[in-house]
Amino acid sequence: MSSAAPSRTHEWTGASGDNWVLHQQRLDLMLAAFGDAAIAAADVEPGDHILDIGCGAGATSFALAARTGSEGHVLGVDISPQLIARASADAPADAPVAFRLADAATAAWEPAAADLLFSRFGVMFFDDPVAAFAHMRGALKPGGRLAFACWRTPAENDWVRLPMTAIRDLVTPPVTDPLAPGPFAFADRARIEDILAAAGFADIAIAPFDTVIPYGHGATRAAAIDDAVLLASAVGPLSRALADQPDDIRAKAADAVRATFARQPGESSVLINGAAWIVTAKNS
Repeated sequence: MSSAAPSRTHEWTGASGDNWVLHQQRLDLMLAAFGDAAIAAADVEPGDHILDIGCGAGATSFALAARTGSEGHVLGVDISPQLIARASADAPADAPVAFRLADAATAAWEPAAADLLFSRFGVMFFDDPVAAFAHMRGALKPGGRLAFACWRTPAENDWVRLPMTAIRDLVTPPVTDPLAPGPFAFADRARIEDILAAAGFADIAIAPFDTVIPYGHGATRAAAIDDAVLLASAVGPLSRALADQPDDIRAKAADAVRATFARQPGESSVLINGAAWIVTAKNS
């Protein structure tokens, strides 16, 4: 759930970028385990030069920089000026990391200079994913590595399933193309394999990763549930489903989502299930 959405640039320079900055700490808490799993699969080595695609506010860039060390370097790339500004402001002065506002699908890269292309939920939004991955592959050294996390299906991810099920009697969600650019465009394992192979990658490996997500945060259980409702209402499919609804429907929806989250375990956060693919490949 990073912000790399080349087909939605206008969103990430506006309200969506603002919302991600506002809720950055909650979202990074939610996504941390997935980023850690993808970093572990990436086999980062001291001295690696890394491109972090859809870096958001920089959490994964900083984690990668800690592993590559002073002999390496991480360039975090995102299309949201708000998130790039936050990442740049939070970067330690001595960290081997920099940030760049750019569309990874078309940006001018130094050819064959990177050891690793990495992304935490930032590669599912390209209008032409084969062309985008082929373009990014040009930045990799021969034998260079690719590692990323992408979501599996909405039905396997409670941050979508729970709130959208809660409001199904109140709001009819719009019909969407499952292959269109968006969070779940890479839910189909076979599609990922086809895209990466067509883009020139080899040794493609795709492994499921399931974990419990801390969703929202609060000093008490009640505050955590309220915060989870706020987060769902601000970022993700629930926010889009309710965007044009009247106040009374929005209030009823919030009550329904609150009741659903209240049935989940957790004290300082609502604990829900999350499901992703961890994908690795090499530059052929």
